Amino acid sequence: MSEETENRSMHFIRQIIANDIAAGLQPSAVHTRFPPEPNGCLHIGHAKAFCLDFGMALENGGKCNLRFDDTNPDKEDTRFVDSIKEDVRWLGFDWADREYYASDYFEKLYNYAEELILAGKAYVCTLSAEEFKEYRGVPGQPGKEAPGRNRPVEENLDIFRRMRAGEFEEGAYVLRAKIDMNSPNLHMRDPAMYRIKKAEHWRTGGDWCIYPMYDFAHCLSDAIEGITHSLCTLEFEVHRELYDWFIDNTSAKNLNKVQPRQYEFARLNLTHTMMSKRKLQQIVAEGIVEGWDDARMPTLSGMRRRGYTPKSIRDFCEAVGVTKFNSLTELALLEHCVRQDLNKVALRRMAVFDPLEVEIENWEEGKVDELNAINNPEDESAGSRKIKFTKRLFIEKGDFMENPPKKYFRLSPENEVRLRYAYLIKCKEVIKDAEGNVVKLVCTVDPDSRGGNAPDGRKVKGTIHWVSADYAVMMKARLLDVLFTRADMADLPDGTDFMDFFNKDSLVETEFYGEPALLEAKAGQPLQFERNAYFVADEKLWSQDKPVFNRTVTLKESFPKA
Repeated sequence: MSEETENRSMHFIRQIIANDIAAGLQPSAVHTRFPPEPNGCLHIGHAKAFCLDFGMALENGGKCNLRFDDTNPDKEDTRFVDSIKEDVRWLGFDWADREYYASDYFEKLYNYAEELILAGKAYVCTLSAEEFKEYRGVPGQPGKEAPGRNRPVEENLDIFRRMRAGEFEEGAYVLRAKIDMNSPNLHMRDPAMYRIKKAEHWRTGGDWCIYPMYDFAHCLSDAIEGITHSLCTLEFEVHRELYDWFIDNTSAKNLNKVQPRQYEFARLNLTHTMMSKRKLQQIVAEGIVEGWDDARMPTLSGMRRRGYTPKSIRDFCEAVGVTKFNSLTELALLEHCVRQDLNKVALRRMAVFDPLEVEIENWEEGKVDELNAINNPEDESAGSRKIKFTKRLFIEKGDFMENPPKKYFRLSPENEVRLRYAYLIKCKEVIKDAEGNVVKLVCTVDPDSRGGNAPDGRKVKGTIHWVSADYAVMMKARLLDVLFTRADMADLPDGTDFMDFFNKDSLVETEFYGEPALLEAKAGQPLQFERNAYFVADEKLWSQDKPVFNRTVTLKESFPKA
């Protein structure tokens, strides 16, 4: 049993499927789908959804389809299709030969629409969307019938066929389901099924000038594909009655022994994170971020570039759980999952960001000692590497204090510390500039402490990292932080613009000295800069001539809770 399997909780969707199986459904008959719109890149909220979709099928030996909801040609693009497929595969899921598109079913959906017209359950309406809102009314009050609601079947069919033939301009007609203008559920008050849209479709070209609405296309596509469990987020709960109505009132109800059922769960809301695709599109379009794959973005392509691992995201989605209640999840939980996985897989390297020069006075000029450094203490198979020790070194300025408080175990005058993987050194002299700033330390090394252990068994509590000043390479780091300063970006105060909370310090670029082994990193490779943070070689900017590293996550939680 894998670690991921052991961490599973019996949430209500698992229980529903377990109950269906106990009632006679074959486990292998469990059939789900992930239906993204190809109008943007997937984000961490979508990951929660498709981890559930694919996960429920995999756990039971069933199937999960990847179906693109490509019913709005104005906003769709093949690059988003490619990005979505890459993201789903990256997280470890495979849809085999079950890659479908709503556009695959345009002819079938059209025929279902004609069925409803012929049954007197659909009609052509001349009202615009805004005008129909007046007729639809509000909860608690009955609506009123739209003009043409009682138009003869033959006339509705004729107009609908002429809509398809392209005889009318956009907005002239809408095909509506004829249900109940007094229903307490506004979605049942004659919802739109088709609208005229004279736009080229990226798959069907100019074959169609009418396109189905989501509520009509989605449920019937599920029925066509034999979906058993249609999983979606809570905002679609009020759509469930309509979902069932379209299937029950067309011949789609006869396609399979088991009809699709819709089940809703709470969407993911994450602190300091914007989950609105529309608003993410805005900051991409306005150039506020580098693109959909900006390493600060909550998109999966951005998280991949930031150095998050597929396992850490899957673990996070499982840890969040599946409930019926909207809540706000701490970003700290996601970062914890990232740290847990990176601790096991990231190679260790040393890097100094705020250098203070150290000269070893009892070390011969030009002498180089090659020392063994462990690549990952959590993984013996990662082996070790050689690091060079020389007369001049760099340490972090923050690892020296001239007048330290009690229980300060880093470097200070006459205090001894261990250099990671190297020797014990003691500070003998502090050199300052004219303004009194410490610019250099003169230290001595215990030559018998190679490897960091005192030969006489004396205890040295402090260990600090370092790089050789003679061999260190200047590199670039991008220190990434949250995009938004407000914790709850899903519930903004009235009258505020979400950009009021944009974190202007979400990206800080700096330079550092790194050990030469960092040049051997591959684009996208995760690393731990010891005593600093986890970083990744930026997959877009990386080159050995100008190495760039993104900070993935700090070694410990570094921002306030919501």
